[in-house]
Amino acid sequence: MPYMKGSDSDYGPVYIREKGELRLIADPVNVEKVGPYKTKPLSHLKKCDSVRFCIREGDQTTSTKKNDPVFLTLCYSAKSLFDIALGFVADNVQHIDSLIGFPEQVAEKLFAAAEKRQKFVDPGTGLRALQTFSKAYGSLVLSSLCLKSRYLLVSEKLEEIKSFQGLSCLDLSSCKLGDDHELLQHLTTEALSSLVKLNLGDNCLSDSGLRKMTAPVRVMKRGLKNLEHLDLSCNPNIGELGIGYLCCFKKLSVLDISGAGAKLSKSLLQMLQNKMGLVSADAPLQDFSHAHCKTEGWAEQVMCR
Repeated sequence: MPYMKGSDSDYGPVYIREKGELRLIADPVNVEKVGPYKTKPLSHLKKCDSVRFCIREGDQTTSTKKNDPVFLTLCYSAKSLFDIALGFVADNVQHIDSLIGFPEQVAEKLFAAAEKRQKFVDPGTGLRALQTFSKAYGSLVLSSLCLKSRYLLVSEKLEEIKSFQGLSCLDLSSCKLGDDHELLQHLTTEALSSLVKLNLGDNCLSDSGLRKMTAPVRVMKRGLKNLEHLDLSCNPNIGELGIGYLCCFKKLSVLDISGAGAKLSKSLLQMLQNKMGLVSADAPLQDFSHAHCKTEGWAEQVMCR
């Protein structure tokens, strides 16, 4: 094993192995030749940001003497040009005008890189960046959102929630929204026309709230036009009049009005059957068990943070 005498270092001379060559990196005074190789200046290493040192298992010394040499192996881990470019774009994601047409495989990596840098929670840039991704990739950014009993989160991230386009499932149960909440009005916009499942159970809704929510569908034939599952349970102020507003949902196949103010009278049951094709179920349906509703998509961590 190579060794250099006369070192004043407490730990003896230090060598590195680079491309099969041993080079001295400590105490360059009185450097002796090691094998067939000569010591070379190491100034070029200072320019490299991706050099790390490690001890190869086969090169570890078993001696406990202070003057025994330590051998290190240089391992290079330079970043690829793709990673460098991805990091730069992620650092400046708020300046992107549009991602429409950009490959979604790369966009997913870009979203993850921006999320790691906490770009989406930055009050100055987060919302704009999130809107850019949502506009281009819709349901890939977020396809399902569960906010059950999370009223504070609804208030805190209202603008982020409104930026998502392409949601197919939204659970807002037990959020106490009431008839005039801004999010309830957002449900009728084209951004949420993709909704298939909507849970509004226990939200202090009344006939007035249902009238507002269904107005765009009844009057302008837009908003919630693809809705199939609707939960309005535990809203005691919803009466038969409010249930009548739901007839505009032509694709509605499952409806929960248990605990609502409307009594299942003969006239109500006939209206549900004749105008909506719905019949009373003998037992609670699994569709409203909340077991399958969860937040899914690239932005899952953004909403669950």
